[in-house]
Amino acid sequence: MELICKCGDDCIKSTNIISESFKSHFKPCDNCKEYKFKKYSPLKIQIELKQLDANFGKCNCGKRHLDVVMAHILKIMIVEGIKTEESTLRDVGVPLITPAYPLDEVPYLSENSLVILSKEMDKKCAEKIINEVPEVKGVLKGDLKNTVGIKDSNSTPYTYDLLGGCDLRCDIINTPWGIIFIYKYQGQMHIELPKPLSPKIIHLKKVLDKYDNPKVLDCTCGPGTLGIAALLAGANRVVFNDVWYPASYTTAMNLEINDFPTEYLGTKKGLIATGDNFEVYCMDIKDLIKVLDDSFDICLIDVFPGVDSTSFIEAVESLCLEVVII
Repeated sequence: MELICKCGDDCIKSTNIISESFKSHFKPCDNCKEYKFKKYSPLKIQIELKQLDANFGKCNCGKRHLDVVMAHILKIMIVEGIKTEESTLRDVGVPLITPAYPLDEVPYLSENSLVILSKEMDKKCAEKIINEVPEVKGVLKGDLKNTVGIKDSNSTPYTYDLLGGCDLRCDIINTPWGIIFIYKYQGQMHIELPKPLSPKIIHLKKVLDKYDNPKVLDCTCGPGTLGIAALLAGANRVVFNDVWYPASYTTAMNLEINDFPTEYLGTKKGLIATGDNFEVYCMDIKDLIKVLDDSFDICLIDVFPGVDSTSFIEAVESLCLEVVII
């Protein structure tokens, strides 16, 4: 599968490049200054901003403290009339760093390492942020409270609006079988920030430990995290499926990124990608079971909060030895 970002830039890095750099990616150099901004104080009374130099807090190494970057964004939003001078850093929006992994300190950002999600934004302001704040690679308009994607085949999809730049991000997921790199176009995929060890991965391990080389059906795969982890753990076969095409496509992309050679078939329904021991589908679960030619040891069901999993269980239970709600 050819890996080219939709924006045309070199956004998709090889796992080797990320593996070598991610642990130091957000570390300050010896000359980087430490900042302690008052996140709940209006920007106009923050003395720290007045002390910033012409580079707006950027060190010679090219990195800036996250709070400084957010303050720079807020300043632009105030000039553009999106925010008032009484606004605070907390009002800017949700900072989504990339590549993202569990951090124990505030990150220092380099170019193209941040996607901003804001409830209040327009295209003019977004483009100004992209042009003037080098750390920001993409600006999305949307509310974090709203679940991105589609809950089931009867639901209306919800997406964030990409107003400027590119919203492709990478989450680095720790598993007992190695690190997984999960890319996603954040305007189309549910936000799940990485944890030192994901509760979902812990649950998955307990299930997989009961089998030798199981066959796994990941029927609500999202970006593919659980099914890819199962392949790393030695699953004999994994069938990925999601009714939301951007999720299925992202799964196919992430399989290739994580060194599982993938043939993308170019379709938007049905079987969309294959590999040596996996397939990726985009179908309603009730239709999927009609085309599968195998039984499975495990079925993984990971639905959005508030979604009743009963219909999923009823659809797959005849095909699977064990149905697991993640």
